[in-house]
Amino acid sequence: MGDKTVTETTGYTVTARVLHWLTAILVLGQIVLGILIANKWTGSWQDQLYDLHKSNGAVLIPIILIRIFYRWGHPPPPLPADIPPIQQFAAHTTHYLLYGLVVAQVFLGWIGTAAYPAPVPIYGLFNLPSIWPENRALSEQLLAIHKIVGISIAIVAAMHIGAALFHHFVRKDRVLMRMISG
Repeated sequence: MGDKTVTETTGYTVTARVLHWLTAILVLGQIVLGILIANKWTGSWQDQLYDLHKSNGAVLIPIILIRIFYRWGHPPPPLPADIPPIQQFAAHTTHYLLYGLVVAQVFLGWIGTAAYPAPVPIYGLFNLPSIWPENRALSEQLLAIHKIVGISIAIVAAMHIGAALFHHFVRKDRVLMRMISG
């Protein structure tokens, strides 16, 4: 096989794929929960959905940190050589933006919730410790930023998903399949 075939067929490791899809499911779920909660469309479920949102956010903390450390030691497979440099730059930028935004988001939420003060339950089993003293003004500011970052994550995630679908259906390359089947 030539170099081009090896590059195009090289996929992500099982660990990278599991971490990716766990993160994707949680982040997309958080976006939906955030929209429902922010618009108060949930009626009597409001408190339970807030708790679920906080639990999922707390679970994202170790997953995203493990994912970042894993990626440092296990670089992703290279993109196909025929992808223009500007598109490769956009792909890398999108990935780094998603990592940075999600890390910032979970800590904005945790600190904002602690400063409110409100508990951060983990699926009703226990609460995370408070990491900030009560400060309602700070809480309001951080949670306002949390909302903006959430919208930003939704936009960047949509770009990421759109690019993956473009590769699969338009370019018909293996970029998406590398994250699905390796």
